[in-house]
Amino acid sequence: MSTFQNTLGKMTNYRWTICAMLFFATTVNYLDRQVLSLTWKDFIAPEFHWTDNDYGTITSIFSIIYAVSMLFAGRFIDWMGTKKGYLWAIGIWSLGACLHAVCGYATELWVGLDSSDALIAVEAGSAMALTIATVSVYFFIAARFVLALGEAGNFPAAIKVTAEYFPKKDRAYATSIFNAGATVGALAAPVTIPLLAKYFKEIGVGNGWEMAFIVIGALGFIWMGMWVFLYTDPRKSKHVNQAELEYIEQDKHEDGAAAVPQEGKEEKKMGFLQSFCYKQTWAFVFGKFMTDGVWWFFLFWTPAYISDVYGFSSDSPTAMLLIFVLYAITMLSIYGGKLPTIIINKTGMNPYAARMRAMLIFAFFPLLALFAQPLGNYSYWFPVIIIGIAGAAHQSWSANIFSTVGDMFPKSAIATVTGIGGMAGGVGSFLINKGSGMLFTYAAGTTMADGTEVEMTKELLQQGAQYARPAMEFMGFSGKPAGYFIIFCICAVAYLLGWIVMKALVPKYKPIVLD
Repeated sequence: MSTFQNTLGKMTNYRWTICAMLFFATTVNYLDRQVLSLTWKDFIAPEFHWTDNDYGTITSIFSIIYAVSMLFAGRFIDWMGTKKGYLWAIGIWSLGACLHAVCGYATELWVGLDSSDALIAVEAGSAMALTIATVSVYFFIAARFVLALGEAGNFPAAIKVTAEYFPKKDRAYATSIFNAGATVGALAAPVTIPLLAKYFKEIGVGNGWEMAFIVIGALGFIWMGMWVFLYTDPRKSKHVNQAELEYIEQDKHEDGAAAVPQEGKEEKKMGFLQSFCYKQTWAFVFGKFMTDGVWWFFLFWTPAYISDVYGFSSDSPTAMLLIFVLYAITMLSIYGGKLPTIIINKTGMNPYAARMRAMLIFAFFPLLALFAQPLGNYSYWFPVIIIGIAGAAHQSWSANIFSTVGDMFPKSAIATVTGIGGMAGGVGSFLINKGSGMLFTYAAGTTMADGTEVEMTKELLQQGAQYARPAMEFMGFSGKPAGYFIIFCICAVAYLLGWIVMKALVPKYKPIVLD
């Protein structure tokens, strides 16, 4: 850095202002995503008679829509340009977040009831309750569709901006900073969203959860107003002086930077289908497929886990403290993006090799999830702390795997390839979320509260029970805790498997040069 300052004067640092905007956008992104997970169990499910399987269906379909949208969002960002593409993305997802608020009203109109109280009063297990659950699930899926469509653009756009404003050696650190917005969003959510829902419910504004979606969704429109005035390409920005521009573009001076176009020459474009012809793409795809679902499982199911296994509702002080501490631990991930820079400075490794070494280190921490459920027998703090550590490892892994795209692909293809990997991550998330919902419903069995088996009746058949059965047993756990233990085991080994395949596909640094 000192070389650029000495030769061209004092360097501006506008790139960190842009990084702050990416952080803000990612925070809003995860706040919007978390409203449902923090309100469904205690505010929404009683109104619409949802089961775990209903919630699992909604979250899994959100994941698959997000996945498919990611495939095209990256291409859209590359085509539209960073500034306009990002505006479209956050505008659509903010609208989608607000649309959730009308799902209750739409359900009332559809089933012919006049209030949320009337929905709640319907007899549990009746045909009307089943109709309410089914109709409301479809309306929420429609709202989640719009949300997923917009949210798919966040990471392709943010990674592209990072490649525009930061040299390769700093990109993982910059990515870890804006990616920490996911953690801050998850951190702020449990201490704001349930309280918002509770406040509006107490003052008689709907059932409370509706305004939580609207208030959080409105934050995205505020971001849009700021982005219009703050973002410009660094070559055109009046806030970026020559010293900072030279620092940003330092890679063009390095050996092997053939992927960086010379000034005055237009960079060659990579075709969409051409992107699939490289092992580098498939390494990124597999790494995202194996690991994104782990983070989304923790994000979507941890509040329900605390409620199901330990009996704390999402608006209780204990539950809010547990979630807050969990995501406070994940804030350690900011330093995860710095590790490759430290490795590069000490060993002289190329950026890709340094990132892969850092990712291997991070891949071992999720193994602690194997002990989350067993240690939970002693205190609920053990699984919360372990999930927090696994979450920090994921975010550190995520910052680095995103940066491998910028290491090896030309800038014109970064958003496209990021979107392809995001699609794979969304598919992984779909599988783990839908599978979790089905597993937890099955694991609970059809048993009475005192543990005695229910006799199969015509009424049970009408309620959708396939057969009466006791709670599932697994490794000394019974019911839903057994189901959670199985998923924790899958989450524990996902990163090591992902790293092994990535290393096999791309063992050494090999940037792609378009002829």
